[in-house]
Amino acid sequence: MKRLFTAVFFLLLWTQTNAQIHELGVFLGGSNYIGDVGPTTYIAPKDFSFGVLYKWNRSTRHSYRISYTQGKITSDDLDSDASARKKRGYNFENEIKELSAGLEFNFFDFDLHNSGFLFTPYVYTGISGFRYDELYVLNGQTKTDDSKYSLAIPMTLGVKTRIANSFVLGLESSVKYTFTDNLDGSNPSNSDYASLRFGNLNSNDWYVFTGVTLTYTFGQNPCFCAE
Repeated sequence: MKRLFTAVFFLLLWTQTNAQIHELGVFLGGSNYIGDVGPTTYIAPKDFSFGVLYKWNRSTRHSYRISYTQGKITSDDLDSDASARKKRGYNFENEIKELSAGLEFNFFDFDLHNSGFLFTPYVYTGISGFRYDELYVLNGQTKTDDSKYSLAIPMTLGVKTRIANSFVLGLESSVKYTFTDNLDGSNPSNSDYASLRFGNLNSNDWYVFTGVTLTYTFGQNPCFCAE
């Protein structure tokens, strides 16, 4: 029995360490928002966003991931299909600075130690913390009150492939459900502006980062096996 436990322990240890490798890279793409101002299309990148990311591949199927992404979000009621919003004519601009950490899961095995073609769809989720400007709308003009911090839940879907021995190219769209309803100035937290609130005050805002990732892979295969 002791030998069995020892064999199981080393088997689990091997499966956890056999595919450890690191990825470090960049994200470039576009951003958009969904809320109480402008159109409500979920994936419609229009403003520039960029970032950096790091992955620690714990197996061929999952990775721990941390990233920093920054992007502008804008929206205009005149671009909406809703006649009430067009008539209202509000618009805003804000900037998101986000730090995110979580787990990425590959649908297919993505073993960076093997040669040959590699491709897989993947999903990512975790927790994001971000900084934004607290806004309010006065006499039809959007104004800035203060900087705030909030949390968001990322829901990311992407595909990736290896394009060289040490590089992985990905395409992803990451939809973030936030814990604030005031990326757009519709629901300022300052009670002095309570009379200026508008829209659906029971629905929080969303923002989306869509673009490409390029990562450089490094780290040696720790198993003692012949090449």
